[in-house]
Amino acid sequence: MEYRYFLSGRSLVLDAEKCIGCGFCREVCPHAVFSMEAGKAVILERGRCMECGACARNCPAAALSVTAGVGCAAAVIGGLFNGGVPTCGCGCGDEKGAKSKSCC
Repeated sequence: MEYRYFLSGRSLVLDAEKCIGCGFCREVCPHAVFSMEAGKAVILERGRCMECGACARNCPAAALSVTAGVGCAAAVIGGLFNGGVPTCGCGCGDEKGAKSKSCC
C-alpha cells in the first residue's frame, strides 16, 4: 500500500547546498520520500511525505525543514472519518500505543 497525504509534504523544504550527503533523512523517513543522487539527498516523492518531522530533526546539517505534525494529524483524522485505523502509519507505537525512541 502506498500512502498519500492531504498536504502532500507542502511544508517540506530541502536546501541542497547545505546537504552533506549523510543519508539520515532516507533512513528515518517512514515513507521513502528521499533518495540519494550524486552524494546529496533529493526529494523522491513529495506526495508520500506525512510531515512527521523525522528528517529535519535528524539532519546534522540543518538542510531540511518541515512543519512537523501536520501530515500525521491529517492522517489520523482521515482514518477516524473513513472508519479506518486512526494512524499516520509511521510505526511509532507498539501494540499498547507506547511511542518508541525512534518515533518521528
